[in-house]
Amino acid sequence: MNEKHIQQVLEIEKQAQEIHDVAVRDAQRLPIQAEEDARAILGKALSDAQEEARKLVSEAQAKEEVSRILAQAEEKNQQVEALAMSNFDRAVTYILERIAGKG
Repeated sequence: MNEKHIQQVLEIEKQAQEIHDVAVRDAQRLPIQAEEDARAILGKALSDAQEEARKLVSEAQAKEEVSRILAQAEEKNQQVEALAMSNFDRAVTYILERIAGKG
């Protein structure tokens, strides 16, 4: 082999070594990067789940509050109806007495 071919072989070996070194560095970095990516994904999933849980709790509390208010309104409505019926009965009695000439 002549000197030129030896230089070419040495240059090719040098390039191959550089490529190998880069590949080794990348291979060492990939698990670390994958772990960081997995942590980020898990963190996002946890954050999303917590936010969804907060929304569900808030909605449940709102529904409880609405139910409580509706129950109170229904109770008040029944009281008003009972009072109205009582007054209606008294009004009918009063009118009947007036018509009958007792008043």
